[in-house]
Order: sequence, then structure tokens, then C-alpha cells
Amino acid sequence: MRCRPEQRRRRGVSISIKTKLGTLVVVSVFITTGLLLVALETSTELRFITVFSVIATLLITQFVAHGLTAPLEEMSTVAKGISHGDFTRRVRGADRRDELGDLASTINLMADDLEAVDRHRKELVANVSHELRTPIAALRAVLENVVDGVSAADPETMRTALKQTERLGRLVETLLDLSRLDNGVVPLRARRFEVWPYLSGVLKEANLAAGRRGLASGSGRHTRTDVHLHLDVAPPELTAYADAERLHQVVANLIDNAVKHSPAHGRVTVRARRGAQPESLDLEVQDEGPGIPEQERHQVFERFNRGNVSSPHGKGSDGGTGLGLAIARWAVDLHGGRIGVAESARGCRILVTLPGIHQARG
Repeated sequence: MRCRPEQRRRRGVSISIKTKLGTLVVVSVFITTGLLLVALETSTELRFITVFSVIATLLITQFVAHGLTAPLEEMSTVAKGISHGDFTRRVRGADRRDELGDLASTINLMADDLEAVDRHRKELVANVSHELRTPIAALRAVLENVVDGVSAADPETMRTALKQTERLGRLVETLLDLSRLDNGVVPLRARRFEVWPYLSGVLKEANLAAGRRGLASGSGRHTRTDVHLHLDVAPPELTAYADAERLHQVVANLIDNAVKHSPAHGRVTVRARRGAQPESLDLEVQDEGPGIPEQERHQVFERFNRGNVSSPHGKGSDGGTGLGLAIARWAVDLHGGRIGVAESARGCRILVTLPGIHQARG
């Protein structure tokens, strides 16, 4: 668990528990020595001095021990609540300048993370339930009509059923990607490739997929056939070193997101340039839509974030599962690269930087 900067600064000026216990021992010795000196000067019996010394030491020890055990008892109570699924409780005393304060801060940070994970889990169930319900209901209606003789099993009816089945398949693929993301079990199979033919194939596939899905609404990805996809690679012989399959996920999801938010007959530009390192790649996807407000840019790559910007074309924007850009960030991180929203005079510009042959992790 990583600590925040203010937590690290607090450790620099903290008073450790060892120091407090050492101070307790020193104070107890001074009290005992002082009482012995008083006894020698006043001829007081030693047993009285011993009793007073023990009482004074016990009182000081009790005071110090209460300051140490009370926070531990509260931490134990909060930890038990967390173990039973109550992620709303927090430990007080996180501002203490000792090890207990650091422990309280760590428990609170852990509770924050677990609360976020629990919220994401509930959002996942809600999103998946919503995404599954529509194609299943449509597919069931088509099949019931065929079975009941209301409609014939002609190519058009079967095409409608096929489109809903494809939507279910895409949702399952997204969930599998999410599972791989969480488990971190995806190996990186990086290789050198020519950028122009590779990206040209990705754009052609996106156009063909949009054309096939354009006949049915709510197919799960964009159904726009009016948006022009433009590829700009310089120099034309540009090569890069990356995992082609994972990079395909990045580009496809970025194109999908850009097309959804493009105006009617708009343009989405995929631009590739040579990076600073050998075989590195600077890749950007830019649309002509309304763009992303600056205060929301840090959230666009979070899971289940569907964004607050409505589609400018006014239809066909179902929002998806909110996982596409999160998966894109995961694939870029797997390469050791960077992805983010860059400044743009018009629309939204997503910039991807892949580090090349020396930094890619296998």
C-alpha cells in the first residue's frame, strides 16, 4: 500500500513509540532516584518510598499505555468491520505523528481502496446486467417469433439474430479482457512491424465492422458509417516494436470512442510518428467532437466511466460498458508506455506513447 506524500512527510518528523517507551523508563528511573534521595535526606522509611515509587510509575505507565492501546482497539474494531464488508468506517487519529498514526493512515487507505473495489464490483454487475438484457431480449423475441410462426426464418430475420449474438460475443470478450487486466496474466508478445500496413488494416476492419453493424441499432459498438477514418503515418516506412494484438485493442477502442462522439460526416484521424527512442512510437487519435472538459480528463480512463459528454449526432450512443478506454490504458501500461488526453484546438486528442524495443516488458 503506497502512502500519500503528506504521510511520508509526517514520518520525517514523527516521535516513535520506541522513543516514548524509552522516555517512560527514564522518567521512572528519575522518579525512583528522586524519592530515594528524599528518603536519605528526611530519614523516611524505605518501604514508604518504594510504595510511592511503584504508584507513581504505575500511573505514568497507565497513562502512556492508554495512549497506545486505545488506538489499537479502535483499529481492531475497524478491521473487523472491514472483514465483514463494512468499508465505510475509518480510524481516527491518522494525524498522530508516530507509528500508530502511520498504521491508522494505512488502514484508512486500505478501506478507501476496498470501498472503491466494492463499488466497481457493484457497477460491473449493474453494467453487465444492463448490457446483457437488451441483446438477450431481442434475440429471444426473434427466436420466439420464428418458433411461433409469426415470422419466417428468412435471411433478414437470421441476420437480426446474428447481430444480437455478435453483441453478446463482444461483451464476453470485453469481460475476458477485464479478467486478464485484473489477474495480470497476459504476456507481452512484442515484435517489430511496419506501422502503415498495420494501422491501415485496423482502420479497414473498423470500417467493415461498422458497415456490418449499421443495419441494426444498439449493436454494442458504433454503428456510424458517415464518419471518415483518416490515417496519417510519417515517414511511410515507419516501423515500431510492440505487441500487435494489444496495440490493436488500443487503436480499436480509441477509434470506437472517437467515432461515437464525432459530429455527422465528421473525421477521425489516426496519426503515427517516430518516437524519441529506437523503435518507439507516438500515436494519436483525434476526432472533431465536443472534446473532454479539462476537469474530467483524469477520469476518462477509469473503469465504467461513460463520460458526461453526449453524442453530437444524437443517436446510436449507448455508452457501452465504460471499459474500452480502461482496457486501452491497461494495454499501454503493459508496454511501459503512456496514454492521456492531449491539448487540442478542436475535438478530443488521445496521445499514446510506446517506448520501443528496450522498454517493452515481456
